[in-house]
Amino acid sequence: MASSAVHFKSNYAVSSKIEPFYKGGKLQISKDEKYLFCTCTSRVNIVEIGTGKVFSSIEQEDQEDITCFAVSPDDEILVTASRALLLKHWNWKQSTCVRSWRAIHMTPVSSMTFDPTSTLLATGGSDSTIKIWDVLKQYCTHNLKGSSGVVHLVEFHPDPERLQLFSSSADCAIRVWDLRSSQCVCVLESHFSTVTSLAFSHDGNTLLSSGRDQICTVWDLKSSKAVRTVAVYETVEAVVLVPEGGDFQQIGVTSKGLHFITAGSKGVLRVWEASTSRCVFTQALSDPPAPQNKMGAEKEAEQLGLTYTLPLVNSARLAIVTAEHNILLYELPSLSVQQQFVGYNDEVLDVKFLGRTDSHIVVATNSPLLKVFELSTCSCQILYGHTDTVLAVDVFRKGHMFVSCAKDKMVLVWRMNPETGAVSCMAQGSGHANPVGSIACSRLKANFLVSGSQDCTIKVWELPENLPARGPDGKLEQFTARFTERAHDKDINSLAVSPNDKLLASGSQDRTAKLWLLADLSLLGVFRGHRRSIWCVQFSPMDQVLATSSADGTVKVWGLKDFSCLKTFEGHDTSVLKVIFVSRGTQLLTSGSDGLLKLWTIKTNECVKTLDAHQDKVWGLHANAKDNMVVTGSADSNIILWEDITEKELLEEQVKQEDQILKQQELSNLLHEGKYLKALGLAISLDQPHTVLRVIKEIRQGESGDCKLEETIVRLRQDQKESVLRYCVVWNTNARSCLDAHAVIQALLRHESPEDLIKYQGARGLLEGLLPYTERHVQRIDRLLQTSMFLDYLWQKMRVTGKSSGGLDGDKMETAPPQTEPLFFVDQQADQSMKGGEEGDLEDQEEDDEEDKGEEGIEGDSVEGGSSDEKDGAAHKTNAQQTKSRDGSPGSSSSSEESEEEEVPNRRATSSRERRTSKMGQRVTTLRVTQVLAR
Repeated sequence: MASSAVHFKSNYAVSSKIEPFYKGGKLQISKDEKYLFCTCTSRVNIVEIGTGKVFSSIEQEDQEDITCFAVSPDDEILVTASRALLLKHWNWKQSTCVRSWRAIHMTPVSSMTFDPTSTLLATGGSDSTIKIWDVLKQYCTHNLKGSSGVVHLVEFHPDPERLQLFSSSADCAIRVWDLRSSQCVCVLESHFSTVTSLAFSHDGNTLLSSGRDQICTVWDLKSSKAVRTVAVYETVEAVVLVPEGGDFQQIGVTSKGLHFITAGSKGVLRVWEASTSRCVFTQALSDPPAPQNKMGAEKEAEQLGLTYTLPLVNSARLAIVTAEHNILLYELPSLSVQQQFVGYNDEVLDVKFLGRTDSHIVVATNSPLLKVFELSTCSCQILYGHTDTVLAVDVFRKGHMFVSCAKDKMVLVWRMNPETGAVSCMAQGSGHANPVGSIACSRLKANFLVSGSQDCTIKVWELPENLPARGPDGKLEQFTARFTERAHDKDINSLAVSPNDKLLASGSQDRTAKLWLLADLSLLGVFRGHRRSIWCVQFSPMDQVLATSSADGTVKVWGLKDFSCLKTFEGHDTSVLKVIFVSRGTQLLTSGSDGLLKLWTIKTNECVKTLDAHQDKVWGLHANAKDNMVVTGSADSNIILWEDITEKELLEEQVKQEDQILKQQELSNLLHEGKYLKALGLAISLDQPHTVLRVIKEIRQGESGDCKLEETIVRLRQDQKESVLRYCVVWNTNARSCLDAHAVIQALLRHESPEDLIKYQGARGLLEGLLPYTERHVQRIDRLLQTSMFLDYLWQKMRVTGKSSGGLDGDKMETAPPQTEPLFFVDQQADQSMKGGEEGDLEDQEEDDEEDKGEEGIEGDSVEGGSSDEKDGAAHKTNAQQTKSRDGSPGSSSSSEESEEEEVPNRRATSSRERRTSKMGQRVTTLRVTQVLAR
């Protein structure tokens, strides 16, 4: 029974994140081939090739975009160039900037490279100049002029003895610079379009160049002439020489001589023999797309094009960059894909968990390609099949099959091999007239699926039980629609199949949601109530209710029996794009176009938690089968995996409470044992100002309390003293605790020099916060002293008298009112005799009062209360004696009056002295704090 109880979720935390790390440009690999360097706007990301995760990021402080970078061959130096015309030398292993200097170029640097000795750095600018820098000695050695237009390519000759630099600019020529003479010694002209890459042979005597004019040229560097021109019939972005001495028969290398690999606009790698200008091998893509028309083929070629190639000599691999910023590592000589990294996902439109254990996720981005990520390693499979942007995906219950729909009006069915994790396309269906924007799978058996299109129709597709990977002729299995129904007046945004496969819900731009019977696709009812279009519909896994999210910023829960709205959740300020049920149907999780996720409890209509990690619309939201993980995909190109941390937080809170109880008990024991230093240190470690104040009060209440407090404060560590000083600022604002605060401050001021005190963290601000309230306390004590002095003066001018009025006889009570006699009278003789002595005291008091005149203070506290109690006690005692004297009670009334008259003024004098002492102490504290601030 305990296991079936529903536990409400209270919070999610980011478990992992797949974010963009490469947005095009240069790519470089470290010497040990463990790290990959690439740019992403204002950052250089260093990616661990083994795991595919970002090892570290180097970011410009001024947030300027990085135009190019270069890593030295010895992996020690990283230099970046930004649009601010600054060159920066980085220690990339520690992510620290060693130095920065002006690039001298008039425009941003567009290309950069190191020489083989890691000493010289060449920078090519948009101002048609090339500058050579000595990185170690930190000065510019050469300024090479003569290029035409932007210098987009610079390369040093691999032989450091030659001291030659090769460059190419907008005039499509290759210039050879002799660094000894700083002159251009040769211009190699063969290309009629931009030269994209250069490759040197092993002996350094042959140069291979590629261009966007669809040719590759072989140059003899001894004669500086073109030996052969190879027409490759595609725009070539990169060329790599096949290593000599290896066995590369799998890719058509059967003879000796120069062979090279080209990568270009067709999206495939091809191997060429330079001596015969013949293509000996062409790479074949798995699951190639099948464009429906010529325009689709051209668009697909642009999206599948290759933009950069880099050899990994030590591990016999080849790194390839696609036009969609995907990085693929091919193994030589088979040219089979070993690893795939997605540098930039663009806008994520949908995301779902995949696999029986939810070990993978399938992602639909603003692209015709589907991406399947393995969560443990972040490795990615890129799936080819659609010819236009994929809009939605959905997964069958068992998790190894899923479907996708796209703008190409097609619906594809995919299957993942549970053992290898490889995904292949199984079948396809077509029939919609417009792009297919929503899709839903059956929940019980993988025997049907439902699609909704912008043509306002819903189609129910029947799937065969056993789907082969491909037919005998290599074509995909075709499946047909069982039912077609015009369902809405506008585009259909969302579909959902009930858990028992009997009902279908649809949501549309026409602001309505509808319920259908799947057996014959008949309409059962319409849900009306949203003011704007509905983005998502979802069945509850437990109850007969339907949840809908809308562009009006609300989420509604509807009853399936009467189609009435049961609950409305308001909290999003913008459109609610997705909604799912969690916690066995008792809670909702929603995502909006403002990038926020909200967790709701259905019973109370309460928003339990708001999660903020995305910067743009969250289109994808899905929970795994165990209901403890959630994945989200956003238009900011980030895919975030969220983990339910409710139980973890409860456990941490329980442990924290237990620890608090143990520490509180330990604190009580320490106070009882008189171990004040440990008690105060423990209270400070708890970071509870009230507990620290209680400990200080306990210390001060004991015998010689102030001395013990001072000894304890002095023995504290500096960080503990800083905490106590911070607490004192808070205590000083309250009249009840200000005396304790001043006792602590006084102890600090006595034993800490102003120079040491001002070094405390935030000391100046804390001391400045002490002054206003301390001055108010001083003013309050001044007013109290004035009042007490007036009472002392009044007491000395008066004496208590009273007439005895006979006691009560026996048990009889005197009911008649006694004759009233004046209780006080002025003693004229005493007045004359004391006048001379009091005038001087009053003048001194008035002078003290004038100093504090006009200042404002806070009213009364425990100090005033204590003084009032003493005055009230003396007055009651005097009245009691007077009454006793009037009633004729036995005893000497005259002697009692005289002793009382002597005792009460003594108390007044003592009380006045205590107030004066307290006032002087606070004034001294204020003076010392002011001196510290002055220093």
